[in-house]
Order: sequence, then C-alpha cells, then structure tokens
Amino acid sequence: MKYRTIGTDPRTRREVSVLALGAMLFGSLTDEKTSFAVLDRYVEAGGNFIDTSDNYMFWADGGQGGQSETLLGRWRRSRGIGDEIVIATKLGARPLAPGTSYTDNPEGLSAKVIREASERSRERLGVDKLDLLYAHIEDRTVDPRETVEAFGELVAEGSVGVLGVSNHAVWRVERARSLAAAAGLPGYEVLQYQHSHLRPRTDIPDALFLEGSLGGAGGELFSYLRAEPALTLVAYSPLLGGRYVRQDKPFPADYDHPGTPARLAVLRDVARETGASVNQVVLAWQIGGPLPVIPLAGASSVAQLEENLAAVDLELSADQRTRLDVAH
Repeated sequence: MKYRTIGTDPRTRREVSVLALGAMLFGSLTDEKTSFAVLDRYVEAGGNFIDTSDNYMFWADGGQGGQSETLLGRWRRSRGIGDEIVIATKLGARPLAPGTSYTDNPEGLSAKVIREASERSRERLGVDKLDLLYAHIEDRTVDPRETVEAFGELVAEGSVGVLGVSNHAVWRVERARSLAAAAGLPGYEVLQYQHSHLRPRTDIPDALFLEGSLGGAGGELFSYLRAEPALTLVAYSPLLGGRYVRQDKPFPADYDHPGTPARLAVLRDVARETGASVNQVVLAWQIGGPLPVIPLAGASSVAQLEENLAAVDLELSADQRTRLDVAH
C-alpha cells in the first residue's frame, strides 16, 4: 500500500492509504458478513481510509440512514480497531424525517445540526474523535460563518480532526475557507467530488443545482487544487458503479457526448497494453497523477476489492498518462 497526507496541522493531519474504501452499502445492500470480510481484507492489505456518512443508506429502506456508521462501529469493536484506521464521515444531508430526502428535507449545516449530528456519528462509530468530517451538501439557508464557526469549535474541542467538504460550488468552498482563515479557524482541507476518467456534462440541472451539476470535479475544481497544494481531492464513484465493465449498466445520459467514446477507447488501449483491467487503469491514473487525488471506491465483494487493490501498484508510462489526459 502507498500513503499520502491529508490535513496540514501536525496535531490532526493523518497519513492515509492512496485508495479509500467506500462503506456506503455496508449494513444495507451489502450484508454484515460480506462487509466485514471486505473491511478485514482492506486493512490486511494496508488500507486505512474508510468513508461513510450519517445518511447512508436512507434510500435503501426509506429511513434516515445510519446503517453504515452502525456497522462500522460493530466492526471496530469486534476487531479491536483503534485510531490506526481513519474513518471519514459526513453530515448535513440526512433527511429530517423518514420518507423524505436530502433534496427536499435535509438537516443542513446549522451550528445545532453540526454539533448534534457529529455526536450521533461518534456514538454510532464508537469513537471519541472523527478523523475527517465533511459538510456533505450545501445549505444556502445558513450563514456560512455559522457553519465555519461550528466546525471550528469541534476541532478546538478535539472531537474532530480534519475538515472536508463535498458537493459544493467551488466559490462557496473558497468563501468558507476565507472566512475560516480570517477568523483563525481551521478550514476545509479535503474536497470530495465525483471524479472518473470519463467526463460528464455539467450543464444539466439536477435536484440540488439548477445551474447544472456542481457535484462533479471539473476544470474549475482542478484549477483550484493546483493553486492550493494543501488541498486533497477524494474522488467518489471513480468506477461509475461498475459501468466501465458491465454491459447491463449503461452510462447515464450526462455521459452521452462526443468525448466519451474517445476516452473509453484510450482506456481500453492502455488496459490491453498493461494487461490490467479498465477499472485498474482508471484508479492508477488517479492515484499517480500530478494532483493529490485519492480514489474512493466501494466494493460489494472481496473479489472486487482485490481488483481495486491491484491498481495501487500499477505503473502507467508517461506516454500512457499523456494519452489518457488529452483524450477528448
């Protein structure tokens, strides 16, 4: 396994594996026995960066979520896991009531929610400190200063280490970071956005963003990362839910544009040249690139995890990387 650092404060920064394990399905669509087996193998292979959220997976049963965190808590206790494993979680997108969603009834990012939700997450996970805590989705009903100060209080108290943000417009990330810096408070240092080798259209409105999807990593976000070397991108859904290799799962409509066939062709060429799978090429391309990107890949079986783990040691040549980068 290989590792990189998230966070800048010597008191809270952590060394994490370059491949993160997504636990979204654990405890709901993936049963406990399988979830434990995947977690055990990931740790055995040197992985130490596990991602969850307080709302995973409310849509599986129409509830409010919490199944993933609860399962991770049971796994930690049964295996005697301590702070050697970095568990990241998120808050703000938990539905306020069963049968609702983060699009119409989210908890949001008020100071009250941030404190209470973080306490619930710590209890479910069985930890005294959340290693990495994200603001999951935007809350434009709350003054960003309130959100920044509430997160800062948790870090000052020692109940949270590194702060992160996901699915926010880049200008709102920068505004929050600027407010934090001006107040001498810790700011967001880990950004979690959807990112894969294929590039979706970003001009199609969705349930959260009428201006077009802001949950995917695009040119503006990569420009921001290049200008702010202390930031790290955690790339969720890097394998697009298995769509690179599964004929029964077509790509969503926002990938239906002229750039997709060209990028798929290069991926398949590089996979043939290296003897690796297309999935492994995607992960290796992210892990070894010039920007600090940590792919966040789920696995519903140990076999899927093994394929992903092999990508850590896959070395792409400079020529292969250039072809992957410029294909359009």
